[in-house]
Amino acid sequence: MSESEPTRCGVVAVIGAPNAGKSTLTNALVGQKVAIVSAKAQTTRARLLGIALAGSTQIILADTPGIFAPKRRLDRAMVSAAWEGAEAADAILLVVDAVKRRRHELEPLLEALATRPERKLLVLNKVDAAVKEELLVLAQDLTGKVAFDEVFFVSALSGDGVEELKAHLAALMPEGPWHYPEDQVSDASERLMAAEITREQLYNQLREELPYDSAVRPESYTQRKDGSVEIRQQIVVGRETQRAIVLGKGGSRIKAIGEAARKELADILGQKVHLFLHVKVDENWAESREIYEEIGLDWVR
Repeated sequence: MSESEPTRCGVVAVIGAPNAGKSTLTNALVGQKVAIVSAKAQTTRARLLGIALAGSTQIILADTPGIFAPKRRLDRAMVSAAWEGAEAADAILLVVDAVKRRRHELEPLLEALATRPERKLLVLNKVDAAVKEELLVLAQDLTGKVAFDEVFFVSALSGDGVEELKAHLAALMPEGPWHYPEDQVSDASERLMAAEITREQLYNQLREELPYDSAVRPESYTQRKDGSVEIRQQIVVGRETQRAIVLGKGGSRIKAIGEAARKELADILGQKVHLFLHVKVDENWAESREIYEEIGLDWVR
């Protein structure tokens, strides 16, 4: 960062239908992993902030949950978190999967965005897998419904177009002091980040076997005298049959989940990790205010 340049800092809300690639884009803009990514839709639950740097500018990215029609209390809390992430933002990025599009989920989003005062940018993601002519038609169609300031064609996975988007966002940020230290990439506490990494492994390894009524509760996070960290977590599922799925034959599945999460955490934290997982069955966990607070969501009626 040059001494002569004034510092800039602002907030960008990243919204979109489930599975549009919001978390992958947030990670690409930050330059490292801050949000968990899964092939399952609605993986992001809380508004995890990623912090991207571009020269003397700090861009705070609110990676919001996918906005969808909420049915359960957990859904309502996630949708509420997404719109809260967009409030008072210096810009809103609408991320659209250029291949799947998900029009039924996009339409209500476009309607809500049309009347919002924030500066709005359209990001067509996964363009490396889309037909060029169709992309232009899609861009025209969407810009006809919402007054987007700019349209960006990116592939969050390969990185195509990400630097151009980042430079544009940096130019939009207002002058002002940075909100976070230079080396901080997320506002998620290490406890919450550790629980999110385990939840990602849960989704990645169990795929369709495990429905959404599961959560990872951080129980303890203790720095040991030898420089390592001891992390204890509880995996909460809704039914006894799901407990058997998570444990696997002879405990093999939970061991594999724990091992993969432990390795990734050791990389992220830069220290040796001792990870202890156990599974609890609680049919009503999705009605527990305490669990919501632990996983970073507001309690929504």
